[in-house]
Amino acid sequence: MNLFDNLTAKAKAHRQRIVLPEGTEPRTLKAADRIIADDIADIILIGNHDEVKRMAIDMNLENIERATIVDPSDEAVIDRYAPLLYQLRRHKGMTEEQARLTTANPLYLGCLIVKAGDADGEVAGAQNTTGNVLRAAFQVIKTRPGISVVSGAFLMLLPEDSPFGTNGVMVFADCAVLPDPTAEELAQIAVCSADTARDLAGIEPRVAMLSFSTKGSAKHERVEKVVRATELVHKIAPELIVDGELQADAAIVPSVAHKKAPESIINGKANVLVFPSLEVGNIAYKLVQRFAGVEAIGPILQGLAAPVSDLSRGCYPEDIYKTIIMTCCQAIGSKNL
Repeated sequence: MNLFDNLTAKAKAHRQRIVLPEGTEPRTLKAADRIIADDIADIILIGNHDEVKRMAIDMNLENIERATIVDPSDEAVIDRYAPLLYQLRRHKGMTEEQARLTTANPLYLGCLIVKAGDADGEVAGAQNTTGNVLRAAFQVIKTRPGISVVSGAFLMLLPEDSPFGTNGVMVFADCAVLPDPTAEELAQIAVCSADTARDLAGIEPRVAMLSFSTKGSAKHERVEKVVRATELVHKIAPELIVDGELQADAAIVPSVAHKKAPESIINGKANVLVFPSLEVGNIAYKLVQRFAGVEAIGPILQGLAAPVSDLSRGCYPEDIYKTIIMTCCQAIGSKNL
């Protein structure tokens, strides 16, 4: 089976509840209908009941009637979730009335449904900007224990005959969120990326902390940051196979690793690459994607207490369908099922 066959089987085996705040967005409805038809997850759509049902009829979507529809204008819905938002945000000056008004925003309502334990994850962004999706997630769901930052990873699906990665997959991070992480933040990104490798790629992570230096070959404060981050990863997750600082070739080419870092536990076989800054990670994944014809899946948001996945506003129903499946698997991983 390919990667998505494996992810789909995993999602079906451990059924999750996914909330879609953009419940009246046509591409989202098509993806939701397919998810329900394929019996992959329980779907919660946020939107006006009548509008959702009318669109489903007009679009010949026969399975939407099996979704749970939550109307953000329903006073009973506001009564249920606004007190939770007030408790979360009153220290920031939010009033009870402001909490009620904000709860009617589908992005906030979706996160509140997750926070309350009524859903396991959220997928949004077909209509909304990344900033708006993340703002609601940061304020309501927040980061998981021991993690203070959210980062963005990409699954890089390599050609079948590629000598790199594991089973044709590598994980690149952070390529989407944090411009210049500190050593502490870089360590957290590494730990979260290892979880992504396990939960989504189904591979045992071998994490390389990348730099322009290998084991002291160069001296610079940016090298020192990566060295410090590597030390912190060993303390945070001592069971994790991780090494740094390593240049990219020493991380992924065994013959180079033998010369540059002969004592490295990675031994030139890294399948998770942690970049020292966002500009490096973003440039790297795009170059690999274009030069090598590699499929890049993401960004996959890491570090939140519950999974929230951000879509591109130019996405297709197929993209949303696959993102829902990945979100299910992230939720499963967070519960250690």
